[in-house]
Amino acid sequence: MKTATLSLAAISLLQLAVAQPHRRHAHEAFHAKKDVTVRDNSNVAHVIVYVDQNGTPVSTTTKLPTAHSGAPAAPATPSPTPEAVAPVVADKVANTNASSTSSASPSASSSASNSSAAGYGLTYNPYNKDGTCKTADQVLTDFGGFGSGYSTVRTYGTDCNTVSMVVAAAKAHGMKVFQGIYNIADISGSISDIVSAVNGDWSIIHTISVGNELVNSGQSSASAVVAAMSSARSLLRAAGYTGPVVTCDTLVATLANPSLCDNADYCAVNSHPFFDPNTDAANAGSFLTRSIESLKSKLANSSQTIVITETGWPSQGTANGLAIPSSSNQKTAIAAIKSAFESAPAGVMLFNPYNMMWKTSTADQFHAEKWWGFLGDCPSG
Repeated sequence: MKTATLSLAAISLLQLAVAQPHRRHAHEAFHAKKDVTVRDNSNVAHVIVYVDQNGTPVSTTTKLPTAHSGAPAAPATPSPTPEAVAPVVADKVANTNASSTSSASPSASSSASNSSAAGYGLTYNPYNKDGTCKTADQVLTDFGGFGSGYSTVRTYGTDCNTVSMVVAAAKAHGMKVFQGIYNIADISGSISDIVSAVNGDWSIIHTISVGNELVNSGQSSASAVVAAMSSARSLLRAAGYTGPVVTCDTLVATLANPSLCDNADYCAVNSHPFFDPNTDAANAGSFLTRSIESLKSKLANSSQTIVITETGWPSQGTANGLAIPSSSNQKTAIAAIKSAFESAPAGVMLFNPYNMMWKTSTADQFHAEKWWGFLGDCPSG
């Protein structure tokens, strides 16, 4: 579970608490931009609000903040959440060309769904074991290890010359790029990097994502993220890009702030069954279908396309209730997820093809952070 903190003066605003009981990856939020430091200099007490899958607060604790510098600290150790009461839905995701909201252009609203016949998506980070940037040759080698069945690769930022390297590797392997903008304080700089890398060939770009879990982490408000999306969309349209512009946040953050999807060209949500202690590996796929159904009722357009932009299962770590990390359970979970999305594979992105040895192992992450690679270790080292 990720937790959200509120000052005591704002405890009545519980709807702003955006915890995620099944999403706990720190890198995509913090590592990718090493020059970004988040500091909390407040001295007020904070209330940690734990919520279930449907966004309902289930418990609170109060603590005083501790001073810190450098990279943000990992979220507080979660308390178990009760099993969410989810609607009864099919265990498969239907292959439909769902419409988007009015903010999307015609091409933007159809891009995500039209690629559904091509293959699943997956995430990728161009970092060595020591956290340094990989070379273009290493990235190309890693792409060669993906195998068949994947059509889209998601990245999180523009550092490490990521866009140029990933675009080249994607072209070489017939894939599209779901390109992230990490720092919404520098939208124009990130877009400049993207424009330079694509060099006029926008056909390689599947989606541009503005921010990752910024609301869930407390780094930004929903309104600020929506404004950043709007700004990015305008700049990208001026540069010739007509595809989707979205933001990615956790399921619970999005349930509490549906404007994140209402103002996006489709709804992009990170959802991890492993962080629900009541879900075992065999039920990872049905967990996601229930997540999607829970979200639909919150959206201004209940038929809007919803894409799970991160999900997976670790091969090592400590147990989280029924969610037990192991190689066999990882295979079971990935198979269950793929089965749930077999008729609409573009509706899900698997996190992560390779183990991420540059990450830090912590108890509140169930010592699993390094071990999400469903294809094992990076072939490039």
